[in-house]
Amino acid sequence: MNAWRQWLRQPQTVWLRRALFQVHLWTGIAVGLYVLAICVSGSIVVFRVELSRAATTEPVRVEPVGDRRSTEEVKGAAEALYPGYTVSQVWEPKDPNQALEVRLQRDGGAFTIRLFNPYTAEDLGPAVPLLLRFLTWLVDFHDNLLTGETGRAVNAVGGLVTAVLCLTGIVIWWPGARAWRRSVWLTRGVSWKRFNWTLHSVVGIWTVAFLLMWALTGVYLGYQQPFMNLVDYLEPFDPESFDPRVGDQVLVWLGRLHFGRRIWGMPGKILWAAAGLAPAILFVTGAVMWWNRVLRAGVRSSGQRIDLLPAAARLALEPPASTSSGRPA
Repeated sequence: MNAWRQWLRQPQTVWLRRALFQVHLWTGIAVGLYVLAICVSGSIVVFRVELSRAATTEPVRVEPVGDRRSTEEVKGAAEALYPGYTVSQVWEPKDPNQALEVRLQRDGGAFTIRLFNPYTAEDLGPAVPLLLRFLTWLVDFHDNLLTGETGRAVNAVGGLVTAVLCLTGIVIWWPGARAWRRSVWLTRGVSWKRFNWTLHSVVGIWTVAFLLMWALTGVYLGYQQPFMNLVDYLEPFDPESFDPRVGDQVLVWLGRLHFGRRIWGMPGKILWAAAGLAPAILFVTGAVMWWNRVLRAGVRSSGQRIDLLPAAARLALEPPASTSSGRPA
């Protein structure tokens, strides 16, 4: 049997598949938490517009009490309440019975925006609702890992690693020409180890297109300049032409695809958010397989200590146990 026919019928016996399994296993363990955090945060960010609208409140109104305080008096009261901060800006609304917004900034760059009563100089609380502040933090975490350009570069690398996980996962999933139809559904009445493997495989194969799309578009969003340079090279900018370049439109759609914008409306957002939760299942089921195949195997082989590398090497050389369906037991 040549290598291609062997791959089609009995992929579990192909050495390359077993090697890719090790790449997939250890890569997943190394970046699993990162992928989980990025995807779950992305599922929430998909509804950023809707959540922002829900969190937006009516302007805070106050009852006039005595004479209205001057801007300098409000500044002094704010700086007295927040030692170490300096008032950098005061926004006065057109309506005199609305609260003032006061921006206080620390020397290190941190700032806060508070509401103050213009008649009593009383602190009325944060100007930005808690949900909006959380969304701002979450978007910064998802886009930049809270570290600006450095985080974006890390996300670009994370996208490449996630693409490796997706591609190796497709190879590992293939159970053979006779069994592939059964491998897209969960199997009942099997051992918990095989159910865990099946759950990981089924969720992975149904969501791999989403994960691969997010990985590749994430590379672009994390490191955009080379892509923009490529568009400029292929389609030099013409200042006399007002027609959008094809390359620019492609880049715009990469961002839309990543966040599920303008794709089937609200049903599309729900689909994007649901698919974004798949890495949670993949991480847990993958961690269970790692425990069973590496840690427990290491404990059994050593008797006293966990010896990871010998266990991993042994698994790379030995074909996994299979059932009549072609899946690992």
